[in-house]
Amino acid sequence: MIESKDPIGIPDLADLRENYKRDKLDETHCDASPIRQFAKWFVEAQAARLLEPNAMTLSTATPDGKPSGRIVLLKQFDGEGFFFYTNYGSRKSNELNSNPHAALTFYWGELERSVRVEGKVRKVSREQSESYFARRPKGSKLGAWVSTQSEVVAGSEPLEKKLQELETQYAGTEDVPAPDFWGGFCVEPASIEFWQGRPNRLHDRLRYRKTADGGWTLERLWP
Repeated sequence: MIESKDPIGIPDLADLRENYKRDKLDETHCDASPIRQFAKWFVEAQAARLLEPNAMTLSTATPDGKPSGRIVLLKQFDGEGFFFYTNYGSRKSNELNSNPHAALTFYWGELERSVRVEGKVRKVSREQSESYFARRPKGSKLGAWVSTQSEVVAGSEPLEKKLQELETQYAGTEDVPAPDFWGGFCVEPASIEFWQGRPNRLHDRLRYRKTADGGWTLERLWP
C-alpha cells in the first residue's frame, strides 16, 4: 500500500450545487413507449455533442446483496432491452450469472438529465455477439483477446507482450475471431425512469413500469 505523507486538503462540499433550470419534463409530452422516449433523449444527447452519451453505469450485485458498479458502453437498444458486451469471465459477468438483475444509469449533465433502467439480464446469442464483434476496430478485437478481465496482473508488461504476439499473429488481416469468453448481455427493462433537473430541487421524475400484459404505465415520482 502506498501512503502519502503530505496532508490531504479536503474541499468543503456543503455549498457545491447547481440550480437546474434548462428544461422540464411533462407527462403530456412523453411518448407512450419508454424506448421511443429514450431514443428521443439519446438523439438529443448526441446532438449536444456530449462525450460518449452511450456511457452508462452498470450496477450488479452478488446473491447476498453486495453491490458493485462500473462504466460500460451501450451498444444497442430496442424493444427487447439495452445491450452491452464484455468478457464473460469478468466480475460483472460472474455477478450477473449468479444474480441476473441489474440497473443502468445514464447521466447527461450538460442537459441536466438522467435515465435509470432496472430489469432482468440475459446473455445474447452467440451469433449476435459475433456479429457485433466483427464490427469492432481491429485494436479492440485484439484487446478482447489480451485481457483476462478483473484478474490481478503484475504491471502492464504482460498485456503489452501478449498484444504484440497477437499483432504478429493477425498481421495483414482484419479477420480476428471473437473469443469464446466474450459476448453480450441484454438488460430487459421492468422500469425506466427519466429525470430532468428543475429549480429548487423540485426535479421532474417520470417512471415507466412494465405491466403484466407487457404494456407500460407512466407515473410521476416525488423528487
